[in-house]
Amino acid sequence: MIRIVTAGRVRRLEQDAEQARTRAREIQGQADAAWRRHVREVWELTARAESAESDAGILRKQTYRLEAASERVRLLEGELEAAKRSGRSLVLLLHWGEPHSIHRSREDAFAYAATQGAPVHGWTPSDERVHAEATWQTIAFTADETVMGFRPALASGPEPMGGAA
Repeated sequence: MIRIVTAGRVRRLEQDAEQARTRAREIQGQADAAWRRHVREVWELTARAESAESDAGILRKQTYRLEAASERVRLLEGELEAAKRSGRSLVLLLHWGEPHSIHRSREDAFAYAATQGAPVHGWTPSDERVHAEATWQTIAFTADETVMGFRPALASGPEPMGGAA
């Protein structure tokens, strides 16, 4: 079959083809923009997920540390209660005036301090005051129900204030 195409028909076909190409470029631009938004969103979500995983790992570690510290506190509370019932005291080991560890006796505190580099001999008796310039110091303490806390074992209980009994 032979078809005769006029110049006007060719122009209309070329215009239609140009419009279709223009529309295809517009659609391709929109698709490219949507793809870029999608990739950016995936990138941000991945970064947030990795950050959340990292935070969860940090929180797990902190939880384990808190559980371990809580267990140590429970053990120390039990030991303090036993010491209080038996009338003996516990010993707080200070390093440069800061609390370092708690021990059952001065000998245990001295032995532990020796593992940390403190001299085995040469310890002098200390009073209940904390000396920040002292490398190592021990203070015996006990629970005191009257003050709902702790006090040095060397000190007596609180004195009544203003003559009150």
